[in-house]
Amino acid sequence: MKLLSKKVKCNAHGQDSSYFLGWQEYEKNPYNEVRNPRGIIQMGLAENQLSFDLLESWLAQNPDAVGFKKNGESILKELALHQDYRGLPAFKNALAEFMEEIRGNKVRLKSENLVLTAGATSANETLMFCLADPGNAFLLPTPYYPGFDRDLRWRTEIQIVPIQCNSSNGFRITGSALEEAYKEAERRNLKVKGVLVTNPSNPLGITLSLHELNLLVNFIEAKGIHLISDEIYSGLVFNSPDFVSVMEVLMNKNYMNTQIWNQIHIVYSLSKDLGIPGFRVGAIYSNDKEVVSAATKMSSFGLVSSQTQYLLSAMLSDKKFTKTYVSENRKRLKHRQEMLIRGLRNAGIRCLESNAGLFCWVDMRHLLSSNTFEAEMEIWKKIIYEVGLNISPGSSCHCAEPGWFRVCFANMSEETLNCAMQRIKVFVNSECKTNVNGSNRNQFWNKNSRRKSLANWVFGQSFHDYKYER
Repeated sequence: MKLLSKKVKCNAHGQDSSYFLGWQEYEKNPYNEVRNPRGIIQMGLAENQLSFDLLESWLAQNPDAVGFKKNGESILKELALHQDYRGLPAFKNALAEFMEEIRGNKVRLKSENLVLTAGATSANETLMFCLADPGNAFLLPTPYYPGFDRDLRWRTEIQIVPIQCNSSNGFRITGSALEEAYKEAERRNLKVKGVLVTNPSNPLGITLSLHELNLLVNFIEAKGIHLISDEIYSGLVFNSPDFVSVMEVLMNKNYMNTQIWNQIHIVYSLSKDLGIPGFRVGAIYSNDKEVVSAATKMSSFGLVSSQTQYLLSAMLSDKKFTKTYVSENRKRLKHRQEMLIRGLRNAGIRCLESNAGLFCWVDMRHLLSSNTFEAEMEIWKKIIYEVGLNISPGSSCHCAEPGWFRVCFANMSEETLNCAMQRIKVFVNSECKTNVNGSNRNQFWNKNSRRKSLANWVFGQSFHDYKYER
């Protein structure tokens, strides 16, 4: 007897992706400095654990918020009973203002345009349900977050068509790539309903340029389709250039109250900026009243608890705290990213130049035995099982070029990160010695390399025409 539906048995969830498989291996053998020093270090989780002390300090200083009290009086009953699923007005106001603060107060956001959801996962799926029908398509620039295969298409049956970006220009979006993706959808008889981008990018760790944002706005205007800008890392920009929201672009173009004003939607979450993914707080922001109404109805399936809203409304309303938190958190991220880059560079590995997020896009093409995704998986398996690091291979992010990996740096202590860098250095030296001995051919190998020192050889293979972190 068949007990499960076709929906839950199909592989569209993406659970068999190497992105998720790496997590499974980590969970079997997690690293612990004392109890399991030879375990796998988790570098595949984009989680911000650098500023918990700031959150804990605020909680200690605000016992009423923690104890669900107002002016010393308990409001537990008020919060525990049935609530309007549109959310607490005080929290929506505080969230809108926090989003404005992160955007440099260059935009004005209306709390009535916010729809609360149980995290960004729910927000993205809700927008898919609202904007497209099964069999329709959304265009996504590659590489993209592996979880989108689950979030956007598993239950909605929406199709994803990649906008192919490559390393020749630092994986930037181009007009020709947009047009080619649109034509590919037409060749597959798919109706394109929109484009979805992450800004800052996951997995690249870069903010979209003003040129790219204008390109996207012009493209969706010409095609009469939607643009979803997933901006969950917007508060984690720690190097120039600064973050520019698509909403700022619209305002600068005086697009308010035009048709395109209603075609652009923002996804946001506190999971990354505040480092509280377990609280499950996400949001959709849209200027289209019909989208807001439809998404609000659908949000019934993934509400944010009133207790969570009450606590966070108090926290986000404390402007002194939010200003201090955002500033200090960015400094800590910058320091931690520099630690990762320095450690990788010492191992002969370089990264795409980045300015945001919780990860780096790491170039290991010089370590591949051939320019294939099979060779990428060989390296990935060695790094998982022999080196003991869980990183995400580029193929899991739908990267068109083998040899790239996403490596996270903010979900561990400095001591653990240093341990990971020591491991990767030993691994690279071992791989390069194997190449020098001739037992393994590398795609970048040439006769002159034999005359170079091992260190020079490693670095020499990592230079290309686009920018790397220095």
